[in-house]
Amino acid sequence: MTARAMGITIAAVAFLVAASASCVRRESARTPGSLSDWSRVTVDGAGASFPYPIYSHWAYKYGELTGLRLNYQSVGSGAGISSIQQKTVDFGASDAPLTVEELDRYGLIQFPMVIGGVVPVINVRGIAPGRLRIPRNVLPDIYLAKVTQWNDAAIASANPGIELPAKPITVVERADGSGTTWIFTSYLSAVSSEWADRVGAGKSVEWPTGVGGRGNEGVANLVATVDDSIGYVEYAYALQNDMTHVLLENRDGAYVAPTADSFAAAAANADWASAPGYYMVLVDQPGSDAWPIVGASFILIYKQQDDHDTARAMLEFFDWCLREGTTDALELDYVPVPDNVVEMIAQTWRDNVTSPTGPVWQ
Repeated sequence: MTARAMGITIAAVAFLVAASASCVRRESARTPGSLSDWSRVTVDGAGASFPYPIYSHWAYKYGELTGLRLNYQSVGSGAGISSIQQKTVDFGASDAPLTVEELDRYGLIQFPMVIGGVVPVINVRGIAPGRLRIPRNVLPDIYLAKVTQWNDAAIASANPGIELPAKPITVVERADGSGTTWIFTSYLSAVSSEWADRVGAGKSVEWPTGVGGRGNEGVANLVATVDDSIGYVEYAYALQNDMTHVLLENRDGAYVAPTADSFAAAAANADWASAPGYYMVLVDQPGSDAWPIVGASFILIYKQQDDHDTARAMLEFFDWCLREGTTDALELDYVPVPDNVVEMIAQTWRDNVTSPTGPVWQ
């Protein structure tokens, strides 16, 4: 699927959502009912496919309320970072955060917009969603091509009573630079020293085995069409495509299902106040209820903005999403950014974002 096809243009979205029914309001910098008229403004963004379902949902609703035209291209975190660095978009989106040094090099700031889970999904005949257990050490061994058959003892021993086929496992991974891959490989590195030494974590890695798909969409499509396959996608893609997710053994030895509650349990340990530039890794968190592969998705913008109105419209959109889009996020199985972090983000805007006419956020 091309980037153009994945672009979300407000006027072109076909579904209708009641804008007043599904928002939990947080205290906003604006007074109630004071949403601006942004019908003359277009904001362009590109990047991670991980948050695409919620970003497109928010964009449509905010467009209905304010007239803002927001185009978001789901092209992967690597392309999103490149796009903002080259100033071909107003904002980039990445699930792999940049370091403070990288941000300073380009005059950027970043901040989290939403938190979600990366979920292993399978296509094995006769296995229902949430039935197959994957032990903590087995997932990296599958991607290292050490566990290659579905009926391998390492899988079978954790799944008594389930008839596993004597079929080769087809491994599916991302072919493009991807924040989802960064989250997934950060997890594999956290639980497997062999993975950390041989492959490591990154938006793009040298996969030991498998076939590649572009975007969460491409991985979901490959797993759905290739028998006896396993891949990894953001949870919303698993739900939208009615895919078979697995149960994963977490750090505390419990097998957990991917849900908004298990994502929130993992995110609860995050100390954002001590994270320079909001750089945060959330994989393999402690807690019996915690899903082990969780990450935040980040927005990247320039400190120095060329156009005041575009910058103001963009920040008002982000502010609305963070404060009034929380229920929408939960309904799509994302975890909203905590209230105290929302206030930190607003202060970051006040301290850093300017235009030729002065501060953008006051």
